[in-house]
Amino acid sequence: MEIINFSEQNSIVNQYMAEIRDKDYQRNRLLFRNNVMRIGEFEAFEISKTLQYEMKEVQTPLGVSKINVPVDKIVLATIFRAGLPFHNGFLNIFDHAGNAFVSAYREYKDKEHHEVGIHVEYLATPNIDGKTLIIADPMLATGGSMELGYKAILSKGTPRHVHVACVIASPEGIDHVKKTFPDSNTTIWCGAIDEGLNEHKYIVPGFGDAGDLCYGEKL
Repeated sequence: MEIINFSEQNSIVNQYMAEIRDKDYQRNRLLFRNNVMRIGEFEAFEISKTLQYEMKEVQTPLGVSKINVPVDKIVLATIFRAGLPFHNGFLNIFDHAGNAFVSAYREYKDKEHHEVGIHVEYLATPNIDGKTLIIADPMLATGGSMELGYKAILSKGTPRHVHVACVIASPEGIDHVKKTFPDSNTTIWCGAIDEGLNEHKYIVPGFGDAGDLCYGEKL
């Protein structure tokens, strides 16, 4: 299983990451969402380099141009609600892709919020048989929501290749994906891999709760 960590190389993504981590910058939800979307666009561009291509002849006003175009059938999946801006970034690049949506949320099993479960209650997806599946979720923390979302989508077919895309991952989340996703046809793409999880299962240093930072605090 290949893991790409963009923080190991110098690119404009580092600027976006610095801004979304900044607790003062985070006060502007629009700027935060825009940077999450930009990171999605960047990762989508990089993923596009791994797709299958074939030659196509395009008629221009002055002649014929031969262009290599991707032939993969792509399905973009995300998890409500934090994943929406990230998903939009991918959709800006793969604008002909099918789309899958999973509703999953954390359930704290104790008053101290140390025991965390994941509940999935909604799924909308096209058939994914033989297609390239990109699961875009900004935070790969425990990996639980990524796993359950993936298993829910598998009820609609078996993809040719799976790309797990996130803004920030924890080592624990990476390990969980390694254990629960097929090794031979899964690739993980991360803006950064952080130190680990705290007692509440949040990524440290991370940037906080992605959904709240995008859309405001929930009850």
